[in-house]
Amino acid sequence: MFDWFKKKKAPEAQPDPSPEIMGLRLGGAFELDDLKLKLIEPQLIIEGASRTQLIKAVGEVRLDAQTRLLRYYTDDDGFIQVLTHGDSEADISEVKLYYFYESRPIDSPSQWQSMLDNQIVQSHWELEGHRFDKVWENTRPVAMTEKTWLENGTVSETDQFVMVYERDTGDGQFESLMVAGEEKIYRNQAERCLALSTGFDLSPTDFRLIG
Repeated sequence: MFDWFKKKKAPEAQPDPSPEIMGLRLGGAFELDDLKLKLIEPQLIIEGASRTQLIKAVGEVRLDAQTRLLRYYTDDDGFIQVLTHGDSEADISEVKLYYFYESRPIDSPSQWQSMLDNQIVQSHWELEGHRFDKVWENTRPVAMTEKTWLENGTVSETDQFVMVYERDTGDGQFESLMVAGEEKIYRNQAERCLALSTGFDLSPTDFRLIG
């Protein structure tokens, strides 16, 4: 009778859902075209890419009011990266599949600053005897913040300082190299590393959703 006098519990704020595009979503799965990989893999640094991959995490980088990088991290140590200038598939300008190559821990603030000043941005980068040339004109790394959703429901943020390189592998194909200084604050301590990833372009026919 007097329920309106009882203090009502405020609803708990729900975290933003992880972004989806092209049917790619957290917990989903896709299958890479076997023939495509057999043709291009010998020219790439990656080896033994799994044909079936499960999406274990989703990342989002907002570059400006319209432009976003969406990253769908898989159980095969890789991620599909989608560059989009809006919310629809018609706004997508680039899709790549990257694989993590190496992660080097950075132990001190002086090493971190030296890496930002002198290592990430170079005229070119050598990797396994291949030369990758700088793609962007920047003389400093491009700063971005990635928000990442995990399957267990947690959400985290990582600051990244990035430069992209590429090389011609023949037949109109290019291999990309992403060099990124990554910094995450955990328990008031900065965890830093230099991460290298190599990637290649995906077309809509190069993969299909299976979950």
